[in-house]
Amino acid sequence: MPTLHPFVSLAHRAVQEYVRHGQRLETPHDEALTAARDTRAGTFVSIHKKNGDLRGCIGTFKPVYPTLADEIIENAIASASRDPRFYPIQEWELGDLDISVDVLSEPEPINSLDELDPNVYGVIVTDSQGTRRGLLLPMLEQVQSAQEQVDIARQKAYIGVDEPVKLFRFRVQRYH
Repeated sequence: MPTLHPFVSLAHRAVQEYVRHGQRLETPHDEALTAARDTRAGTFVSIHKKNGDLRGCIGTFKPVYPTLADEIIENAIASASRDPRFYPIQEWELGDLDISVDVLSEPEPINSLDELDPNVYGVIVTDSQGTRRGLLLPMLEQVQSAQEQVDIARQKAYIGVDEPVKLFRFRVQRYH
């Protein structure tokens, strides 16, 4: 079995601790996570079944917790237990899960779809008041164009196709 990146290992441990014991994993102090304790960033934790089916995906586009390690732990727990599209992960499922962690760059405003590439950038779409927001990560197999990416993010935010929007893009570093 390949060695997991420390961020992915941390997410796995957080999910297992929460599912098995209902407890939040304490922020570890191992050397492999030094950078995760010294930085802050938004993260998304995606959980898939081994067959590829999505099982949970929750994240933050900007940091809300004290460290990147805390961000990963909290989003891993949320993905496993609070994604409204799925029932909470059960203990019997733990051996059948693949987890990835995306660390997001700071979102930057853009003016047109020409500045997007769904294989490079994620997108955030907000309504003109900034009250509704939809986000879509990059590098998703089923998304082939910037227009598709924006359309899906609009749907997630319940923003109509004729409503004016503000667009932001971001990069991710994806860990498997």
